[in-house]
Amino acid sequence: MLMHKAQKDVKLTKLTECAGCGAKVGAGELAKLLSGLHVRRDPNLLVGFDTSDDAAIYRVTNDIALVETVDFFPPIADDPYTYGAIAATNALSDVYAMGGEPKVALNVMAVPEDMPADVVHEILRGGYEKVFEAGASIVGGHSIYDSEPKYGLAVTGFVNPAHMLTNAGAHPGDALVLTKALGVGVLTTAAKGGLASSEDVACAERSMATLNRYARDVMVRHDVHAATDVTGFGLLGHALEMAQGADVAIELRADAPAFMPHAVGFARLGVLPAGMYRNRHFAESEVDVGNVPREVQDVLFCPETSGGLLISVDSSDADALLSDLAADGRVPSARLIGRVQPHRQGPRIKLTSLASDI
Repeated sequence: MLMHKAQKDVKLTKLTECAGCGAKVGAGELAKLLSGLHVRRDPNLLVGFDTSDDAAIYRVTNDIALVETVDFFPPIADDPYTYGAIAATNALSDVYAMGGEPKVALNVMAVPEDMPADVVHEILRGGYEKVFEAGASIVGGHSIYDSEPKYGLAVTGFVNPAHMLTNAGAHPGDALVLTKALGVGVLTTAAKGGLASSEDVACAERSMATLNRYARDVMVRHDVHAATDVTGFGLLGHALEMAQGADVAIELRADAPAFMPHAVGFARLGVLPAGMYRNRHFAESEVDVGNVPREVQDVLFCPETSGGLLISVDSSDADALLSDLAADGRVPSARLIGRVQPHRQGPRIKLTSLASDI
């Protein structure tokens, strides 16, 4: 898209130290911050913050429950419209991960006082258009001044309580499907350092701006037991939460996910966001990495912004799920990446050996 001069003069990713979900507080640190908080118990609160899930679910009737989430972050793209669209897509994803449908959203925004008005407008326009694509409405919000820009949404959706999904329902024997390619955290870090090509940046931005609505709409027609979206804690961090929640083990083929072009190569050169090191510190004691090369491990630990859905589906229905995702045409990177196993002892996540041509 063509940008006004004021927009061209503003390089959003230069205004912040962390980008996108890489700014997320680490999982281990977050657990410490939340520990010991006194919470009210309510039988209609079906999912709260104490389960490390993607969103809260509150039952209104036997057939309707509210899905509530909030998500915002610093710029992940220099173009303001693209940044707004990605931030909105990421916030909506938590509702899709629970099997829900977004209905209304509120803007959450912080901007420097001297940011040009047309830049702020384009951020908001990107968000509004993605929410419209989702079939929902932005109905207000809240904004403040801050030295670092931040944008996102508080989203409310609906789900039938009998059909809601959490990250804790995986069954031993399930197949694991991932719906988007990995490598956003690496490529956006490379872009911030002036190392990534325009093609690399475009690939990452297309993925981040693709709603998980399309994967969700296919997913809910199949025998799915659990789901989560892969964002700030990386594939291995979110897989670990899924394994802990269901008291299972997970075996992942390290060569099975789709990888964005050049992501592994940049990781081999050490082009990695700080969030990768936080994620590794949190999860590595529960991951048997086998003989997987360090650079591939790093991509698997790396934060993803607006990543795909990690779906635990009955093994008898996995092929049909993948076939339907492929037929939809808007989920081209969906792959079967592993299996759920009983957990007996040792690390909950095992990486199996991989091909040498990643």
